[in-house]
Amino acid sequence: MFKSLSLKVIVFGFIFTFFSSFGQSFFLGLFNSSIRDALSITHGQFGSIYASATLLSSLVLVWIGKKIDDVNILKFALYVIIFLSVSCFIFSKISSVIFLFIGIFLMRLAGQGLSSHTASTTISRYFNKNRGRALSIGWLGLSSAEFVLPVLIVFLLTFSDWRDIWISISILIIIVLPISSYVLVKNVKLDTREESDSIIGSVKEIKQWKRIEVLKDYRFYVICMTMLAMPWIATGTFVYQSFISTSKGWGPYVVAQSFMAYSIFSVITLFISGFLIDKFSSRKLLIYMNIPLLFSAGVLFYFKSPVSSFIFFGLVGISNGLANVLGSSTWAEIYGVKYIGSIKALTTALMVFSTAFGTALFGILIDYGLSIEQIAIVSGVYILCSIILLYLVRNKLNPHYL
Repeated sequence: MFKSLSLKVIVFGFIFTFFSSFGQSFFLGLFNSSIRDALSITHGQFGSIYASATLLSSLVLVWIGKKIDDVNILKFALYVIIFLSVSCFIFSKISSVIFLFIGIFLMRLAGQGLSSHTASTTISRYFNKNRGRALSIGWLGLSSAEFVLPVLIVFLLTFSDWRDIWISISILIIIVLPISSYVLVKNVKLDTREESDSIIGSVKEIKQWKRIEVLKDYRFYVICMTMLAMPWIATGTFVYQSFISTSKGWGPYVVAQSFMAYSIFSVITLFISGFLIDKFSSRKLLIYMNIPLLFSAGVLFYFKSPVSSFIFFGLVGISNGLANVLGSSTWAEIYGVKYIGSIKALTTALMVFSTAFGTALFGILIDYGLSIEQIAIVSGVYILCSIILLYLVRNKLNPHYL
């Protein structure tokens, strides 16, 4: 199915999505309690800092992310690697609210932002016929991290200082990523594409949209409303997992183990969605992306037993699996790949921004005394609105042809 260079590009994407986890909310949320205790701050204060730092990182990402259209991927990747390693080291030195802001800003930009952007843009640009399957395999890196790291970190925190863990991560990044990147993508140039005689013509026929043109297309905003539901709701859940576990009486180990259900269902959905995208197109699958997320809000509202934790995270995992692939393939499918780097920089920045919004909103609602059940209602209303709006324009999502 995949030739040698194609396989290397996929493995590269897998590794970078795995290491992007260090800037993802599910991972940073594992250190929420430790950091709040060290700095003596509330849930709301942590959420506000997290949101403002994330917001700033999204703004910077719009500018830095587009550079991936101008330089070879290996060079861009090496810059990201150094930045990510240094950011992890700085995060280990957090000693005040100001340093917390700086640390979160760097991790969100380097990890969730640039690392995932590097992976998804490289795969989306290189592949066409097999883009769905390639993205689904590449995003398994993040799913693997979500499966392994929560339980591992909770275990390490029982006998290790959280700062030492971050120093170890910094060292691991600078040892593993430069060598693997050189081996995998040294021959991948800006114009390197998947070899497939059957799709050569189709790439040229689709209009190649510039970012400024995309911003004038109303479809972009409708799709974004759907795409951004998963990031802001999942981020709020991950960052405040300690609040949810306390409210529901689940306990930290139940939530950590529930991440395994999240990862398993995310992986299964990744595999299935990759094949379905290549067969039916991203545009036709997009309408189904947030339906499991809507049901997860219902579970969070109605149920309290520990089993419901696994069901909740499993449903979120299904939507996450769909979102990871559709969040990259949809833009390439509708707007082409020539300027996909700058378009993806914008959409990734919006995704990061939505996580800032979710963190701030959840923190404010918690500090104002809302229960997790009431927060679930707020989330459910937004999800339902996004599904209805996308359904109304579903027949207008075809790409424009030259």
